[in-house]
Parts: sequence; C-alpha cells; structure tokens
Amino acid sequence: MKERKQIEERFKWNLTKFCKSDEEFYERLNAVAKKIEQFKVFEGKLEDDKLLFQCLQFEIEVFEEFSLIAIYAGLRLCEDNANQKANEMNEKVSMVASKLSTATTFVEVELSKFSTQKLMALQKDGKFKNYERYFESILRHKKHTLSKNEELLLSKLGEFAGGFSENFDKFSDVDLKFDAISDSKGKLHEFNQSNYTLFAESKDRTLRENAFKQINGKRGEFINFLASNYINDVKEDCVFAKIRKHKSALSHAIYNEEASEEVYNMLIKKVRENVGLQARYFEIKRKMLGLDKFAIYDIFAPVSSQSSKKYSYEEAIQLIKEAVEPLGEEYVKLIQRAKDERWIDLLPNKNKDSGAFSNSTYGATPVVLMNFEGNLESVFTLAHELGHAMHSFLSNQAQPIQTADYVIFVAEVASTTNEMLLLQLLLKKAKTNAEKIRLYDYFLKEVRSCIFRQTMFAEFEQFAHEEYEKENPLSAQLLCDKYEQLNNFYYGKKVKQIKEMRFEWARIPHFYRSFYVYKYATGLICAIKIAGKLLEEEGFAKKYLAFLSSGCSQDPISLLKIADCDLTQEQTFDDAFAICADFISKWEKLL
Repeated sequence: MKERKQIEERFKWNLTKFCKSDEEFYERLNAVAKKIEQFKVFEGKLEDDKLLFQCLQFEIEVFEEFSLIAIYAGLRLCEDNANQKANEMNEKVSMVASKLSTATTFVEVELSKFSTQKLMALQKDGKFKNYERYFESILRHKKHTLSKNEELLLSKLGEFAGGFSENFDKFSDVDLKFDAISDSKGKLHEFNQSNYTLFAESKDRTLRENAFKQINGKRGEFINFLASNYINDVKEDCVFAKIRKHKSALSHAIYNEEASEEVYNMLIKKVRENVGLQARYFEIKRKMLGLDKFAIYDIFAPVSSQSSKKYSYEEAIQLIKEAVEPLGEEYVKLIQRAKDERWIDLLPNKNKDSGAFSNSTYGATPVVLMNFEGNLESVFTLAHELGHAMHSFLSNQAQPIQTADYVIFVAEVASTTNEMLLLQLLLKKAKTNAEKIRLYDYFLKEVRSCIFRQTMFAEFEQFAHEEYEKENPLSAQLLCDKYEQLNNFYYGKKVKQIKEMRFEWARIPHFYRSFYVYKYATGLICAIKIAGKLLEEEGFAKKYLAFLSSGCSQDPISLLKIADCDLTQEQTFDDAFAICADFISKWEKLL
C-alpha cells in the first residue's frame, strides 16, 4: 500500500480551510486555552441581559475557533494513524476540550435557574436573535439540569464515560486473534476482521460458513468478558439517565435529540409487520444460488453474473452529478465544487482510517474521507458521503451558527437519498438482466442491513436496558438467549442458523453508542420515500432542499415533515416498504 506522500495532491483533501499548518494549530490552540480563563468574568452575573449576551457571543466565538482547529487535528490523524505528531495534537485538543467544558458548565446551570417567564421573554427579545432555539433547549432541560457542583462532577465523570467502549475497541482491534479458516477444498486462509467481508461474499459456500463461524464464534470464547463489559456500559447509561431525572436510558437518549419514543416503537412495530419482505428476498437468493436450504452465511453470497465494472474518480463524480439532477443545477455544481476544491480524501494509503465519513464545522466547507477502490460500492459510498457534505454545506450557508448543526437523527437521510437517486439512475441505464439483478441485490442488501438488522439491534439494546431498569440481573446467557430469539424471528424459519450467531451481538461497536442504530433504519425509510418523490413529483425538490438547509432550526421530527416524511404516521413506513416490495416483485419477474 502506498505511503501518504505517494498519493497525488488532487486525491487528497485540502485542510488549510481549517488550519494552514501544524505550527499554526499550536498557536491557535494556545490562544483558545488562554481565552478559557475569561469565562470567569461572566460567572454568577448572567441575570444581567447585557452580560448574558456578551457571554453567549464569546462562548460561540471560542467554540467556533476551537472546532476548526480540533477538526484539523482529528483529520490529520485520520490521514495516518501512526503519525506521532498528529496523535500528540489530538491529546492536546482533548485536554483543552476538557478545560473548556468545565469552564462553561456554569452557563447552562445559571440559565436553568431562570424562571420560565424570563426564559420565554429572552426567546422573544430581539437582542437575542438566533438564540431562540438555545433558550428553548434550556427550558426543555430545565428539570434535568443539576446544581453547579453536580454538573461539574458529571463533567469530570464524562472523561471516563467512554471506558467500556474503549475496552471493546482495544480488545476487538488489537487483542482478538482469529484462526485460519478452510474452503471447500481444505485450503487454509488467514482470517481477520479486515478480510471477513471478502470471505462472507465468496462463491465458496464452505468458506462463507467458516467465516461466519469464526467471526462470531471467536467472541464466544470471550463472552463472559464481553458481556460484563457491555452490561457495565448499560448500567452507566441507566445511572446517568436516573441522575438526570429521566424515566429510562431510552427516554434520556431520545430526549437529548428531541426525537420521539413513539417513533422508536413505531419503527419496531412496522419492521416486524414487514419482516416477510426480507424472507422474500432470501428466497430469491436461494433460488439464484441453487440451494435447497438458505443459510445465515448465504446472505452476502453474490447472485449476479455481472462482472464488477471499474470506475475512475471522474466517472464516479459524473455519475453522481447525473443522479442528483432532480435536486437542481446548484446542487449539481456543489458536487463538482467538492471535487475541484479538494473536499475529498479519496484513496487508501498506509495507516489511513478505514471506511468513510464526512466531517464539517461552521466556518469551513465540509470534507469527506473514503478509500476509493473503483468498484460500484465505492461509487455508492462517495455519493453517500457527499450527501452528508451537501447537507452540512447547505445548513451552514442558510443558518446562523446557533442552528446550523443538524442532529444525527436526520443525518442519514441526506446521504442515503443520494444513494437511492444513484441506484435509480443506474437501473435506468441498465441494459441487461444481470445488471438489474446486481442493483436489486445491492438495494435489498441495504434494506436488510440498515432497516431490518438495525431494528433488530434496537430491540436488543432496548431489552438490555429495560431488564436492568426492572432490576432483573443481566448475564451473558440472558443476552445470548435474547439475541438468538431475535435472530430467529427476523431471519425466519426458512433460514438455517448456526449456533455461533448467538454471540454476534458481542461484536457490534454501535451498542456502545446506545440507542443510535435505529436512526439508520428511520434514515433509510425516509430516503426511500424522498427519492421516489424527487423522481416523480414536480416541485418536490424545493421541499427537500428546504429540509437540507434547516440545520437544527426545529426538532428533527418536524424537520422531516418539511420533506413530507412524518415518522409519527404509519403511512410513511408503509410507503417505503411498498417501494421495497416493488423492487422484490421486479426481481422475481426476472427469475
């Protein structure tokens, strides 16, 4: 694999918009650190409206500058995780972040002591324009905000709150070792987490089966440690929720994002009602693979004879631009601008972060990191991450800094909508049944992974937290039994299981970001509906672009209604699943 210095500049992102150099980073970080002391001037004096305004403005000024340089340090590390200088820069950022959090704790504590009448008056006061949502948030959290000393203590405890996640990562990425696995001819293959997907997608069924057994069964050998680690993470969630006076950990997580338990439960209900769609998908794959019985280790098996076409960077960008044409000329120009201005770090290099992401902050255009391999999946990944980038750019452009940063609940909508538009374009261009089958399989794999699988995960973590909150003992046996039960329901009786799948939950890192995974499901459900309306309904693009430009100016449920996605209504789910059913029907006709 190439070293970072061997990658052409046109394939690397330009980080000078965040910070011009490592030397400048330290100068600016030190300046921020000095400014932190100035918050003491305002402490205990926020009843004075003039000082309150000055404090809020100063806080934004400091946080905006800190975000720019913190992102710079983080992205420098992503380029090369072995870069010792970048590691040290991020350690410095972490130290300053802790000091900044501690120094500003008093602000929300003091504001929470204001009367409801005063906070409502501040919302209407023209001097505090752009702070309406901020004061609304203070009002919402008023009953959950503690005393100054308690908040300071929680702030300090927060430095250790990620410990169980860190344990999991260190064990999974460093300590866990796998055995070699054999194929149908008895040939042994070195196995690790990086090449698992390669084996899971192999045409050799024995190799697929052994890959599934190894990736999950190896966790089974350490299940008592992994269960203890996760159970303590669950306890931490529940204790912090209780301290904050929330009725449950789920309620706490959802309240913080202004989402809805009604939507969480609606998702589970509607996915369970439509689980038969997944069974139809598996039945198609069974027939195409020529199997008597479809097994859990066949879910990634390739069914299309279509060879994997290779795409250049330029071809990928052109395809994406063509796909998003329903969003209008300006959106298309932004895609090209992202390439021309080097928002994108495209190619893999030694020690670069794996996977893909988009990052942004106010005051700079977004960036995208990925590891482009030139295959169809890479084109979809690029479209996905550019969806995030466009969302950030449009919100930052249209909103003041106070309401520009959208919450995770709506984040996956923009990215997966781009994917759905690309899918429809490629289907339109497809000339053979083999091409169509590959695209149908790609779409339904996304539905399985993002909707059915993530909802199953959502049920699992809801169960774990509720059991602890009911004062029922959690154990490795209980968690494995529950996961096995959910697996059997979601995959159905026609899918052959293997005993090692009961340990699969113990390899899911997202469980250490509690009540996060369901947003993948709601995001794709909305994206499926939105992409359909963009292609069929004249004038709908204006609504969708208004949603993309809204940041966090309203709660996320209300924001999605701008794009005609009301997640409190069953119809939104029904519309998305109807489109999924149509894809399956079209594929079935090709058999």
